[in-house]
Amino acid sequence: MGSKTFVHPSAMVSPEAVIGEGSKIWQNCQIREGVHIGKGCILGNGVYIDEGVHIGDQCKIQNGVSIYHGVTLGNGVFCGPNAVFTNDLRPRAINPDGTLQGGEDWVVTPTLVKQGASIGANATIVCGTTIGQWAMVGAGSVVTHDVPNHALVFGNPARVRGFVCNCGQSLSSPNRSADMIEYICPVCDTRIEIPMEDQDLLVE
Repeated sequence: MGSKTFVHPSAMVSPEAVIGEGSKIWQNCQIREGVHIGKGCILGNGVYIDEGVHIGDQCKIQNGVSIYHGVTLGNGVFCGPNAVFTNDLRPRAINPDGTLQGGEDWVVTPTLVKQGASIGANATIVCGTTIGQWAMVGAGSVVTHDVPNHALVFGNPARVRGFVCNCGQSLSSPNRSADMIEYICPVCDTRIEIPMEDQDLLVE
């Protein structure tokens, strides 16, 4: 850890974890062995990071978030309060013979959250999904399928309801072409190209 890195005295950080320069780990966090946290990240009160999780630079992980083994966050990812990730598609506490399951009795199903994506408060991310760059997951949503780049999804199960700019603003004024739709951000005038197959997922 660098000189600009802050770890609150109440946080439990494994000596086998790597914490990037300038990151802040606040009260009651638990950071397990093999975790890699990039530069300039902020982890709020009560965050749990399971073993082997990789978190990119400049991520903001709000209070009460749980990120389990098998999850990877890219740079600049936002996780709202009490968002949770899963890593087992068929969870059981015991085997059919009644014995307690151990690590050898289940298979981790990985999850990837790409650069700039945002996950709303109390959202659940079911394992095996990929959340695209600059996508936005609404509060309380349950994500069961991959989320395209720039997609706004919400609901249970979460479905594509629109598209958002890198700045977070909803995109409008689409211009159609043969295989692509161009949206223009009404705030920053950024032009975002959305592939037709992603546009086809849109629920009006």
